[in-house]
Amino acid sequence: MDFTVIVCTYNRCGNLPSCLGALARQVDVEGLDWEVLVVDNNSTDNTRGTVERLATELPIKLRYAREEQQGLNHARNRGVTSSSGTHFTFVDDDIRVSPRWLGALRAAFAENDADAVGGRIHLDPSVELPAWVAPGSEIAGFLGYQDFGERAFRMDGRDKYPFGGNMSFHRRVVDRIGLFDPRLGRKGEGRKRGELFKGAETDYFNRLAAASPEARIFYEPRAIVYHRVQPFQLQQRYFLTIHFNAGFQKARYDTRRFPRRALGVPLFLYPQLTRAVAGYVGLLVTRGPDRAFRQLMTVGHFLGTMAGYRNASREPGMSPP
Repeated sequence: MDFTVIVCTYNRCGNLPSCLGALARQVDVEGLDWEVLVVDNNSTDNTRGTVERLATELPIKLRYAREEQQGLNHARNRGVTSSSGTHFTFVDDDIRVSPRWLGALRAAFAENDADAVGGRIHLDPSVELPAWVAPGSEIAGFLGYQDFGERAFRMDGRDKYPFGGNMSFHRRVVDRIGLFDPRLGRKGEGRKRGELFKGAETDYFNRLAAASPEARIFYEPRAIVYHRVQPFQLQQRYFLTIHFNAGFQKARYDTRRFPRRALGVPLFLYPQLTRAVAGYVGLLVTRGPDRAFRQLMTVGHFLGTMAGYRNASREPGMSPP
């Protein structure tokens, strides 16, 4: 098997016909031996029945697997261990791939002897963005948008790396750094504060770059997918939550020692929070709430970081991920 396309899903069987239908319309894949594996992360809806029905209707190799442990990285790991492809690639269930997506990935791996490849993620054209989210902006990136332009290039895995909605790996990467850390990442539907953790792929690419300075991670602009944003993801509360949680998660598993603390929080964070709040107030007064919102997200990140350190200080024996 050349490629296994892994689709992790939880209680969104309504997304699967569109997602899997787009995968079935791939072109430029002659001679490619590939399959699609849907990993059901403990769903209570008709995910299994939907996959079984589509397996009889679509002209692709389609399999089903179930992962009982809740969490996106648990599901990703089940997909990796249940797949047989030399390469495995991830798309979300709310992603619609373009017709030449898989062919572009095949070419990128072959041309670059790549360890990992990522492509463009555009927002679905039907998405109506609120005024405080400019198309193609940094804030749009928190909706999964990623586009580095028309030219392919090698990514460093630290400052630039593929997003989780369109990332692919050679299986040798697993031999090198293992699986995804199941303590990180989204759990459940991602609508609540305790569920909504993004960026688990950041850890994976950081680990790959640290384990192998010569890691071959490439951006392939021809591999385009479209992300259908959910209505709750267009609310400011969603953006504030993912920033709070990102700070919390990073601090919660930080193994560094900071002897100068107050309430379990490193002292240097207090003036940083103060400056962030002052910056938000200044922008709010001079530019208005839409322009100031990005700075408010930064304030949320600092608050989450402080909460994470305080939480970790109560469990000094906690092991890092």
